[in-house]
Amino acid sequence: MSQIQKLTVKGYKSIKSLEDFELRALNVLIGANGAGKSNFIGMFKFLHEMYEQQLQIYVETPRLEMAFSFSVASHRALQQGYRFRLLPSADNRFLFESEDCQFFGSDELRVMNPNRRLGTGHAEARLKDDRGQRAKYVRPAVSNWRVYHFHDTSDTATVKRIHPANDNLRLKPDAANLAPYLRMLHQRYPEEYRRIIETVRLVLPFFDDFVHRGDAEEFVQLEWTQLGHPDTPFKAHMLSDGSLRFICLVALLLQPVPLLPDTILIDEPELGLHPYAINVLADIFKQVAENKQLIVSTQSVELINELAPEDVVVVELEQGASSFKRLTHAELSDWLQDYTLGELWKRNILGGRPTR
Repeated sequence: MSQIQKLTVKGYKSIKSLEDFELRALNVLIGANGAGKSNFIGMFKFLHEMYEQQLQIYVETPRLEMAFSFSVASHRALQQGYRFRLLPSADNRFLFESEDCQFFGSDELRVMNPNRRLGTGHAEARLKDDRGQRAKYVRPAVSNWRVYHFHDTSDTATVKRIHPANDNLRLKPDAANLAPYLRMLHQRYPEEYRRIIETVRLVLPFFDDFVHRGDAEEFVQLEWTQLGHPDTPFKAHMLSDGSLRFICLVALLLQPVPLLPDTILIDEPELGLHPYAINVLADIFKQVAENKQLIVSTQSVELINELAPEDVVVVELEQGASSFKRLTHAELSDWLQDYTLGELWKRNILGGRPTR
């Protein structure tokens, strides 16, 4: 498992300069629209596209620097790192000024485990293909930080379509393969599958189960039954938008722990959810954070009410640049005797509210 411990970002959209920002197991970003919460989540999507060597399609920035430090499961006491700098070229492309796999430790260990310079002047990231000793620790970490976005529940949403039954290696970022993935969990992980069903029922009391027709099916789509009516299957379009998003979130977060990405990023998961569903979701976040790392952006007072101050990062836009500040219980202890964390946010005690 590789949890991000610190990161540095310079020049990504509104994040002009963020240096050695510490991350915990649970990190919930709050702030006004346009403050930079989604940009923080989006830079990990950018990182994924860059790792997959799609930089020239994705990047829209004149100059950019990012650095991540983390530990890996096989060497928990030793910190690894990945850093790169991008510069625009004369022919309207973007080139790597530098790309490095790093090692942080004692001088003696650093001699035995030197940093790995992946080159300069190249147009796509080399980390994915590099077979050096240092890259073998960095590569699985960077590739296992995943952004999920379940906002599209329209009639044409991919989660409502028919999919190959074997498309179940991992849940896709938009939950497009939710049906085959749930079928796989039903077959191989019955205990975790049952927990998903029971959690969905907490919020959707009419829900009974998902439909799994048989092993011979080559294609499947999301179907479910209503409590008390097991013989009548319904398709995904019969679920409300909020209900479908909640199902996607629960399937993602309550799948078996070994299948979860090491770092999970979710932008505004509360969209369309009932306040009780948000309370349930907050409990799930805290459970997941016992084993994995979560980075979430939100505008939900209900969600913030369920968290500790140290779980919350306030994002504000100051002179066109995003700033990030983690709350502490010590600075808010007097206020918390009379108000919840969400109430303090609404009263603008925490910051992160719209300003003129």
